[in-house]
Amino acid sequence: MTSGTPSSLDPITVEVTRHKLDGIANEMQSTLLRSSFSPIVKEGLDASAGLFTAGGATLAQACAIPIHLATLIPGVETAMKTWPAETMRPGDIYALNDPYLGGTHLPDIMVIQPVFHGGRIIAFSAAITHHQDMGGLSAGSVPTHATEIFQEGLRIPPLKLYDAGVLNETLVAMIRQNVRIPDTVMGDVFAQVAATHVGARRLCELADRLGTETATAIFDELLDLSERMTRRSLAEIPPGTYRYVDVLDNDGIDLNKPIRIEVAVTVRDQSIHLDFTGTSPQVRGPLNCVPSGTLAAACFAVRAVTDPKIPTNGGCFRPISLHLPEGSLLNPKEPAAVNARTATIKRVAGSILAALAEVLPDRVPAASSGEMVMLALGGRTPSGAAFVTADQIAGGSGASRYLDGVDVIETDATNGMNLPAEALELESPIRLLQVALRPGSGGAGEHRGGLGTIREFEMLTDEISMSYRGERHFSQPRGLFGGEDGQSARAVVIRADGTQEPIPSKIVSTLHRGDRLLIETAGGAGYNPPAGRAAAATAADLADGKVLAAG
Repeated sequence: MTSGTPSSLDPITVEVTRHKLDGIANEMQSTLLRSSFSPIVKEGLDASAGLFTAGGATLAQACAIPIHLATLIPGVETAMKTWPAETMRPGDIYALNDPYLGGTHLPDIMVIQPVFHGGRIIAFSAAITHHQDMGGLSAGSVPTHATEIFQEGLRIPPLKLYDAGVLNETLVAMIRQNVRIPDTVMGDVFAQVAATHVGARRLCELADRLGTETATAIFDELLDLSERMTRRSLAEIPPGTYRYVDVLDNDGIDLNKPIRIEVAVTVRDQSIHLDFTGTSPQVRGPLNCVPSGTLAAACFAVRAVTDPKIPTNGGCFRPISLHLPEGSLLNPKEPAAVNARTATIKRVAGSILAALAEVLPDRVPAASSGEMVMLALGGRTPSGAAFVTADQIAGGSGASRYLDGVDVIETDATNGMNLPAEALELESPIRLLQVALRPGSGGAGEHRGGLGTIREFEMLTDEISMSYRGERHFSQPRGLFGGEDGQSARAVVIRADGTQEPIPSKIVSTLHRGDRLLIETAGGAGYNPPAGRAAAATAADLADGKVLAAG
């Protein structure tokens, strides 16, 4: 691993430091999850932490959410541009969420702390959390019918949350005044602060042991090492340009108009270039994605197809370049709505991988479900208290050359968890009636696609705001090398009087006592023709109820 390390640096020290940095990032993540207030973080794990060099490059990442970890990159860059190093002081902590100023979407607030040692900045410690609510049109701040960012919630430009250790009470008051559940939101913000403090403290302890100059030299060497290893790994991919086209269901406004994603992946000279010419122009609804989101998808895809032994840091991302046509879905002009950009990022990541499937059949699986339902529910409890809760509902992963797909798992740059029934029912007047695997939803093949899930919710009070952001209602995850497609997703509102209202992939609605929401997510696609499947595997699937008997 340490081949090529300069003789002035002890290779064992470099390797030990690399693992120490990973440990610090994971300790930050543990602090973040354990200190947060909201179920979407405590249970759904929708938060991430990482370390960055003094130059703004990713240094170490927690085992968390790829989308977050890559979209922190422009957030740190924005902080550095807003406050040049000579103006930063110990105790400063910065916050932002504006997608057009370095953020990703408004529920994701970034908290960034410069780390001082020996009188200078040696690194940045950062945490990003999906907050349960940031105001806006609907509870949860993910309105699928938003047409401009002003409808999506409170926009926070780069601001000081702490100035030399002094809390910005004005900013805190502004946030509290604009969200539906202020105690929860601010509790999560301060959990982020705690995580960045952990990162800063541990980095200073490391620099105490190594010395400032040696520590920063090792940081630089680790990035250079990852770059060399990534370029070597990319050199193993046959050079050429590989293309793929997929579609999103709709933008939440024009419900009968699919959105095109087109990518040309060019691998050449130990680098990878992603050209999204042909992708749909920016849309009216909130499926637009600022460039940081596509960068996140690209970083994830490159790490997925290169050597897993490579330390994950900014060096891995140096060989990546992007072309994102201005005014397109992936490079929208302000004030385009962007709150549903996760659905787009996931499909971009899946498209990049699918483009490489022909030349990397042993590394790239069949298509995953390509969806993560974002369900936000909010209103008042019978006692009059405000509540906002959210669930992230996964489908199945695609099968590979070697194995069946995994049932109900987040893929393609997301990495959260569903909300347990106990957490949902403790926090809100909603009952979870059913949680099950969705039989037959995985595409058939020599290896079968993973199954989607069935989740059914019952409302226990009136006037509950619901935002449902789904995908794959009108398309299927595609099978690979003769494998069959996975099943499409579907969802329906069943009113208390028995009336059924199918959901066309995305909706904002109001639910009342006795209404039920039934969600069935898509399955992953199959790999190789079904005729090649082992008889014992087919029999086991039938016995387990994972597939439906013919006829």
